[in-house]
Amino acid sequence: MAAGLGTRMRSETPKHLHPLLGKRLVDWVLDAARDVGPEPLVVVTSPEAKDVLAGDGLTLAVQGEARGTGDAVAAARTALDGFDGDVLVLSGDSPLLTPELLQGLVDAHREAKAAATVLTFEPVQPLPYGRIVRDREGNVRAVVEERDATEQERAIRELNSSTYVFDAAELWGALDELKPDNAQGELYLTDTVRALVDAGTPVATYKSDDPEAPVGINTRVELAAAAAVLRDRINERHMLGGATIVDPQATWIDPQVELEPDAVVYPFTVLRGTTRVLRGAEVGPHVVAIDAVIGERALVGPFCYLRPGTVLEAGAKAGTFVELKNSRIGEGTKVPHLSYIGDAEIGAETNIGAGGITVNYPHEPGKPKGRTKIGRNVRTGVHNAFVAPLEIGDDAWIAVGSVVTDDVPPGSLAGFAPRQVTKEGYVHDKHRRSADD
Repeated sequence: MAAGLGTRMRSETPKHLHPLLGKRLVDWVLDAARDVGPEPLVVVTSPEAKDVLAGDGLTLAVQGEARGTGDAVAAARTALDGFDGDVLVLSGDSPLLTPELLQGLVDAHREAKAAATVLTFEPVQPLPYGRIVRDREGNVRAVVEERDATEQERAIRELNSSTYVFDAAELWGALDELKPDNAQGELYLTDTVRALVDAGTPVATYKSDDPEAPVGINTRVELAAAAAVLRDRINERHMLGGATIVDPQATWIDPQVELEPDAVVYPFTVLRGTTRVLRGAEVGPHVVAIDAVIGERALVGPFCYLRPGTVLEAGAKAGTFVELKNSRIGEGTKVPHLSYIGDAEIGAETNIGAGGITVNYPHEPGKPKGRTKIGRNVRTGVHNAFVAPLEIGDDAWIAVGSVVTDDVPPGSLAGFAPRQVTKEGYVHDKHRRSADD
């Protein structure tokens, strides 16, 4: 279910599409579901979000008007026409669900041969969720939403997670009986539990050992809290795999990022997208890398920005206040400080002096960016600008303060900024003349 607008997010973006550690909120739920192997995988969405969610092997069902969770599930009926197996129902705002927890729920449902099985949990702190009401023998009697609960029912600590498994035939029959007889005037999916029990069909529960996993997101505060949990899970996985993360709470790593054993990540580092950090590399502190490859034993940072398409080969260095974009930095090559290198290829064992800038964006409208090629074992000076398209040959030297506009042959010295002119006594003479006047 991903049709709600999420008004408590105070945003023009639908709740389920908010970014969360490298994915959209709903993508975390979809990925957990995919690992359980559902066929088909149906997403109930609003008319506003249907185009954004289309594709990626999903079957879309549109809930034309938000009339409650029961109506949302009913919107999927056409997409599941003829299906007679188990229907796993998930809320698209529960990013902390894991494949293991969902598989446990499905297995418990099948073992109990139940008409429905509800995933329940007991939170550390009170939450405004539906209460699991049981009879004296401990059997599920109903799920009562907090707004409709009595004071005695609100004292119940076992909560509904809005995650279920239903027998398909039992689900459609129960949905047909729903009525909006509640505080919000909506069709509650939870009312199907009472209907199934009243019809004499068994309803089971499966309790989550992790009190955080089933929690949904309704506010930006909860979104940030979920991000912290996901961050910790990701960082723990990398550390158990052999990478060093010096301060896990100050390090944010997207789920697709790869860290090889013996990679080291220092605090206040953000690794995003498909970034790869190879064995023995050291990254940080204060580094942002997006869709970059950081080679073996490479050094990055502090205060460095690697933009998409950047490749640092083995032993390369990108130092303080360096920005690299769509560039390959050769083995053992150093870009130590205060430089921007974009759309460039730099050979092995080259040194880029401080303040090196590739000038690759032309002023003429419609003209494509140029590319800069710098060879092996090149030594550039301080404050060099390289105006692309440009090629500098192996073993070349570039003089300090030079703007390089033409190709430089291998083994050449190029540049030669204007020579310094010194006028001795100029300032003192000027002050004397002013005093005489």
